[in-house]
Amino acid sequence: MLQAQSLCFAYDGGPAILDGVDLDLQGGEIVALLGASGCGKSTLLRVVSGLEAAESGCVNWRDTPNFSFVFQDAALMPWATVVDNVALPLTIAKRRDDVAVQDALVEVGLGEFNDRYPSQLSGGQKMRVSIARALVSQPKLLLLDEPFGALDEILRFQMNELLMKVKAEHSLACLFVTHSVYEAAYLADRVLIMHEGKINLEVIPALDRSQTSSSQRASGAFFAAAKDIADCLAGQE
Repeated sequence: MLQAQSLCFAYDGGPAILDGVDLDLQGGEIVALLGASGCGKSTLLRVVSGLEAAESGCVNWRDTPNFSFVFQDAALMPWATVVDNVALPLTIAKRRDDVAVQDALVEVGLGEFNDRYPSQLSGGQKMRVSIARALVSQPKLLLLDEPFGALDEILRFQMNELLMKVKAEHSLACLFVTHSVYEAAYLADRVLIMHEGKINLEVIPALDRSQTSSSQRASGAFFAAAKDIADCLAGQE
């Protein structure tokens, strides 16, 4: 789907945030980025998306870029209804489609929340609206910058299941930042460990996706993957 080569980036002449990063992402796979705060995870997403320009290196897309960005904060417009928040990408593109908006809301379990405002929603509901907004333009890639980090563990599990559901139904690829070893072990096809602006290590969780989610989380493969990820992170300290 995309290939990043030798990406370098620094803010305002400061120290390197990205220092020669190479990344390949295949269609339909979920790749997690883990590492200590400041290692370049979020910056890598911003450079891949074009929100920041690399100082050197390049990002090559196999086809026309078609992605949506989900931020840690749901970033909803407080003065707008749920429907209008979800419709925002289509409204900006001047091709609003109310059927597509409603379909996206139904998909995230908020089909009855059209006329509510962000102040009337829980944290988990706000994040569902954010995901619906990301899906409404029918992307092939979701870039997710620790979107579930502020949620409690139960809500986080629910959002993990939602992400797996929409990924499967839309054949999406996902590149996401997380600080949770267990979230990465459960969600990701590949886990990339970043340290000081580089991708140093890769862990491939070998979960049996034919099993139920509870069986996957209780499997030896899940705990082995979590241990491998934790050991890799500890080795970077």
